[in-house]
Amino acid sequence: MGNENRLLVLLVCLVLGGGLTAAALGASRAAGPRDAGVGAEGFVDMRDVAPAPAPPAAGPGASTGSVVVDCGRNREHHYNEDNLVISPGLRAGAHHTHAYVGNLSTDAMSTDASLAAAPTSCTGGDRSTYYWPVLRRTDRAGTDGHEGSAGHGNAGEILPETTVGVEFRGNPVSDVVPMPRFLRAVTGDAIAYTAADDSDVRARWGCSGSPDRSTTRYPRCPAGERLTRTLVFPSCWNGLDTESPGHRAHLVFPADNGVCPQGAFPVPQLRVSLAYEVPAGAPIALDSFPEQRHSPKTDHAMFVNVMTEGRMRAVVDCLNTGRTCRM
Repeated sequence: MGNENRLLVLLVCLVLGGGLTAAALGASRAAGPRDAGVGAEGFVDMRDVAPAPAPPAAGPGASTGSVVVDCGRNREHHYNEDNLVISPGLRAGAHHTHAYVGNLSTDAMSTDASLAAAPTSCTGGDRSTYYWPVLRRTDRAGTDGHEGSAGHGNAGEILPETTVGVEFRGNPVSDVVPMPRFLRAVTGDAIAYTAADDSDVRARWGCSGSPDRSTTRYPRCPAGERLTRTLVFPSCWNGLDTESPGHRAHLVFPADNGVCPQGAFPVPQLRVSLAYEVPAGAPIALDSFPEQRHSPKTDHAMFVNVMTEGRMRAVVDCLNTGRTCRM
């Protein structure tokens, strides 16, 4: 009987211990991480950031126009943990949550045909998909279904974008040629925190009151200003492929002077601009892989061009003739 009593006590302890552990984990997930893994070095007072150097002057053959596409700001709450460009066909393959504008059907199982037939949040019928990892406020519990489903240390209230800008620009030295339909594109480096160098870090963070200043750290903005993220995509296409191994070789960045590498052709340069209302001192964290510790350097975005050939020709014509257009 003594042995039986000891076994019974042990069993009760195991059950109670498991219940307490589950409760603690549940409370932690509900509240969001108190320490998102971002140290003080990940933040900077925007007033301490120097203005960026002026861009190179446009040459005589430049395509100086711009095209703004109004795709809203994800009022549809289009979120998922998929990444059609990087891991097509794999549900939850991103391991963090992405926010979308444009094509309203985009997920891991999307195909060219399904994208071409889907509804869109963009005016004018652009069915392209534009997406990026969400930004969270980690001192508040999330209430949306996607605020608890990403896992991997990504928890807390998703901060909605106050504005989303989708803009195409030309090239500072030459005309641009049309992008092929269903071109896949990536900007930024989701593993920049552990990468050997910052060569693929592209996203820039800033504050709405200082558009001439940017940083790769989380900015602390003066009262009344919005936090901003700017994601510029590569714009030199190899003329052959809509995708490539590693997702980068078919579409690369031009040199600082705007010249594309030999054998590549300048296409419209996509620029996605995001803005957020962030209360002073609020803890924030970009969704990331666990080992990337929510570093702002890991910011990235993806794009699939689903414009019709006619619409893409209109974009190119606007850029090459130096006009300012909304589509």
